[in-house]
Amino acid sequence: MSFKSMSSIIQDHAKRKGAAPAVTYPDGSLTWEELDRRSNRRARLLASLGVRQDDLVVIMLPNGAEFHEAVAGVWKAGATPCLLPSKLPSREAGEIIALASPSAVIGDVSFPYDGPRVPAGAPLEAFSDAPMPDLGAKSWKAIASGGSSGRPKIVVDTMPAFVNMDAPPYAPLGLGEGTVVLNPGPLYHNMPFLFTALALLAGAHVVGMSRFNPEEFLRLVQDHKANFVAMVPTMMQRVCALPDSARLSYDMSSLKSVWHMSAPCPPWVKRAWIDWLGPDRIFEAYGGTEGSGTAITGRDWLRKPGSVGKVAPGTVRILREDGSEADVGEVGEVHFTAAGAARFRYIGAEQSRDASGGFWIGDLGHVDADGYLFLADRRSDLIIRGGANVYPAEIEAVLDEHPLISSSAVIGLPDDDLGQRVHAIIQLREGKQFDFAAIDAHVEERLAKYKWPATFELSATPLRDDAGKVRRTALKAEREAWLDAGHAFEISRA
Repeated sequence: MSFKSMSSIIQDHAKRKGAAPAVTYPDGSLTWEELDRRSNRRARLLASLGVRQDDLVVIMLPNGAEFHEAVAGVWKAGATPCLLPSKLPSREAGEIIALASPSAVIGDVSFPYDGPRVPAGAPLEAFSDAPMPDLGAKSWKAIASGGSSGRPKIVVDTMPAFVNMDAPPYAPLGLGEGTVVLNPGPLYHNMPFLFTALALLAGAHVVGMSRFNPEEFLRLVQDHKANFVAMVPTMMQRVCALPDSARLSYDMSSLKSVWHMSAPCPPWVKRAWIDWLGPDRIFEAYGGTEGSGTAITGRDWLRKPGSVGKVAPGTVRILREDGSEADVGEVGEVHFTAAGAARFRYIGAEQSRDASGGFWIGDLGHVDADGYLFLADRRSDLIIRGGANVYPAEIEAVLDEHPLISSSAVIGLPDDDLGQRVHAIIQLREGKQFDFAAIDAHVEERLAKYKWPATFELSATPLRDDAGKVRRTALKAEREAWLDAGHAFEISRA
């Protein structure tokens, strides 16, 4: 096997590709030569601050060319990039920084931190842009995680910052030097970072967005002739919401692969994209930040609607609460086998392990007779109403299908009679008015009675972040506090 450091791969691409574009964002672009030279300067700047081999360096930069330059600079310094949102609330940022104990922070820090810092846009001219020594950290990335499932933690991928050139990880995705990859997602999130990093290692051109806008997304695909994109279902839904006169006016013929992941995709959204672009261009992946999981093509999904893919032998088990194996078709907790967990370690939390050494991320689901995995929801979000299990994601998918609704979040709130009741938080589409009768009729046609929301609430702010995540735990805690204070939700079925 032939291994090369990620640092040297960037340098090799620069030698071959020179003035060809490497990254293009609204805030500017970098050629391959500029990416290589500027990341050399950054690596020396980090070294001058005391960053050494295998240290963690936190990157808190918004989407842009500078983000990729900073990552390459950290790799060239022999360190591991640890990714955090640039606008993380001060308290949460402080907690994660304390866990990481980084040697430096790259970005504008708005919370107490007395370590070395490199502000956004820091001048680099004082440092040489000559080639760096060939270095590679023991871990190529670290991702802050846990916002939707508990207290903050950092997931460190212990794969070294080297690539097996005989079997590079980007090859199965079809990424190569002629590929144009469009990134619409926040780079601090695992999925956008993973695909853009692989794209650059493959020598592809990365085109990025500062923030997702559905029509701008279509324009970028057309103008840059993008071949590959990875999205979250919220983005797909926003594209579907465009009038046909806008959506169909852009040329999507260059797209070969549209991947989606990170959150459940409502079946109607998935089907709409398959009808639009065809089943052979739509792909879905499922797994945690730890990387294990499944994948499914659009064509297979048409045969198994709602599935996230066929389980490879020995990779996934469905377990009951007592740890026994669930029957075919029985909902239980999704467990990944020990082999998938071996490459990752946590900072700030212990990885949950079952008796066989496997791990889980809190998802519930079942496997059918043909070996296809279907997800139900997260165990922490499960609503138990009168002894019956209610899965919020199922109700959200129905609500989000209604033309008045932009997005929704469903939680369980205390109920004296049934234990919990279903509460729906709704964000309306721009310019729309809430119509309880219309939405209620829509729900009653599609869901069993015990799943109907008992109360509704309108939200003026987005319920999901740019990565498509909804923090149901935080939403639930906030509303339980409101109830304790005597607040009542006016929109109710009663």
